[in-house]
Amino acid sequence: MFVAASVVCTMVAASIVGPIVEGMFGVLGLRGLTTESWIESAGLLAGTAVSLRLIDKRPWSDVWLNAGAARLRLLAFGFAIGGCAIALPILALVSGHWLRETSGPAGSWIGAAVRVSLFLLPAALTEELVTRGYVLSVLRETWGWTWAIAATSVVFGAMHLANAGVTAESIATVTLAGFFLGGIVYVTRSLYAAWMAHFAWNWTMAVLFHTAVSGIPLDSPLYRYVDAGPAWATGGVWGPEGGVPAGIGLIVGIAYLFGRRGRQSRREET
Repeated sequence: MFVAASVVCTMVAASIVGPIVEGMFGVLGLRGLTTESWIESAGLLAGTAVSLRLIDKRPWSDVWLNAGAARLRLLAFGFAIGGCAIALPILALVSGHWLRETSGPAGSWIGAAVRVSLFLLPAALTEELVTRGYVLSVLRETWGWTWAIAATSVVFGAMHLANAGVTAESIATVTLAGFFLGGIVYVTRSLYAAWMAHFAWNWTMAVLFHTAVSGIPLDSPLYRYVDAGPAWATGGVWGPEGGVPAGIGLIVGIAYLFGRRGRQSRREET
């Protein structure tokens, strides 16, 4: 029912949300930006609402989209941990001269940052709604947190199989990212926090360092960081998130999250 509702709602959103977002882009002077991710995220959000509120009769808190889950502190935590988890491995690669700065095409850094951000923000929300929203909530009730996060993480990795430059190593890293993002939901009980972490991870690569994101090159005016080392470390065509350092960053992040949740549980017991 969730899949059916989301498909129908996405079709409706294409005729309602698409023109609104396109008009907004026009007013902002950002013509040419795709509305696809905005339509998909709106359709999935509506599909979640139909499945949760009309069919299951459950509160928004069951999918971690209630007002309390949108507190600024949780959003900031998500953005910070998501950005740090990839920024530190990239800085290590730059320090080791395995990522090298080179000149990019002329253009406005701010303009590119706005365009890329408006692409990445709904794209991250779409993937979170698909894998860590309603579906994770239903699986958690039946299987518990561990197996629910494991199953949705495998699906999250499989969703990237068609991306350019895909390798077994890059898919393994994306699957690890699924555990990382699932861990954020587990610790914070906020899908918004996982969304911000997902967005910050991609934004750090695309806007700060101008690298490819999951094999997708984005606007990179003035400068960009290119592969200058072994593919197992730099990720090759896929970008830094496909390399071993990114995987280590995710493992450290996962360990921190589950350790934090353990400490929270012990405090609650006492």
